[in-house]
Amino acid sequence: MALVPVDLPTPTTMRGRWAAFAAILGARGWGSGAFAEPARWHYDDGGGNWADLHLVGDGRAVLVGNDHEYSDTYFREAATYFQEEETDLLAGAPDWWEAPAIDGMARQMWVGFVYGWDGEGWWRAPYDLSDGFASLHPVFVDDERCRDLIVEFVENEAPHPVRPEAVDALIAAGADLDRETLRAVADVPEWDLDAGVAAARAFRG
Repeated sequence: MALVPVDLPTPTTMRGRWAAFAAILGARGWGSGAFAEPARWHYDDGGGNWADLHLVGDGRAVLVGNDHEYSDTYFREAATYFQEEETDLLAGAPDWWEAPAIDGMARQMWVGFVYGWDGEGWWRAPYDLSDGFASLHPVFVDDERCRDLIVEFVENEAPHPVRPEAVDALIAAGADLDRETLRAVADVPEWDLDAGVAAARAFRG
């Protein structure tokens, strides 16, 4: 069965947004919501919905995750647990997609979508069900979503209104942001800006 193209930004473009948001969460002390470790970037919305991007070498990546409210795809053990028909999220996919999908289940998380980046485009298995990605609408998908979430997490904590141009500069800096770029957005006395910078720079690896 032929794979289906998925309209998503490149991993490089995702990284800047992901890193900027991780800086905000890291500074606030909520670093588990967005972080990078070697070969894996993690995002979750705090409500049990999540996405991981696995860097698998040779310029390739696999994006896996789930929205527990809106994913209608049931992969492997999930189909048995929920007594639903299984959706084979790896149908027609190359072998290198499988390990990241299994990793998600090994972390005791259901997997609703598996997308592969082959260096030129994103692909998924063929199915007609909602896999939950659109409803998850993660921070790394587009700049507007990233801006909105950054402002949401800062505006009620900062002593001054959040300046849109400062947020744009933070996103543009991404994994290379520095303390002053972060301070321009998140100048909150109780926050740990150094932890935020470290969280963003972890996406360099």
